[in-house]
Amino acid sequence: MGQEKIYQLLIFIVPLLFSLSFHEAAHAWMAKRKGDRTAELLGRLTLNPIAHIDIFGTVLFPAILILSGSGVLFGWAKPVPVNPLNLKHYRQDNLMISLAGPVSNLILAVAFALALHTLAGMGIVGSGGFLRPLTLMLYYGVALNLALAFFNLLPIPPLDGSHILAGLLQERHAQLIDRYQQMGFLVLIVLLMSGVLRYLWYPIQFCMNLLLAGVV
Repeated sequence: MGQEKIYQLLIFIVPLLFSLSFHEAAHAWMAKRKGDRTAELLGRLTLNPIAHIDIFGTVLFPAILILSGSGVLFGWAKPVPVNPLNLKHYRQDNLMISLAGPVSNLILAVAFALALHTLAGMGIVGSGGFLRPLTLMLYYGVALNLALAFFNLLPIPPLDGSHILAGLLQERHAQLIDRYQQMGFLVLIVLLMSGVLRYLWYPIQFCMNLLLAGVV
């Protein structure tokens, strides 16, 4: 394992942990607003990454992707539990709870980009020394949050996109999505192995160019 890859992994893991925690906390926050305090009572309404870490999805899987040079960067945290009995309008409320995650990542992507623009205005971006890790973390923060947003919007169970789609469909069609929940991870693995997920990089790169114009 080369020193450059170890350095890249360390710089990458900080914004990843924060972004995943923000994503899951957003789910918990919206669930509370819709009447379900299950996640809050389980300690998931927090930015503390320890409460959200999934050892494989948050640490090992992203590390494997980086170190293997796969060209695809994403991960996941422990899903926030939602008790449908606490929701007044389950389908609509669950849609909003699911949508909160990707929206939170888009907000973070803009926030990281604004921070980079601020540093660029100060002439710091591109400089070496002790500030280089900070600028790299902010850059990764933009890319990661855009990747998490677009990835989670895929209408494949158990990703947020499948719940969002179910909330938009009629009941009989939404039940079809629920029926194939357990096949979702298999579909994702097939998409990853086939290289199809690489096409997510095109909208991510387009948004990065918009957010970071004049910075990099």
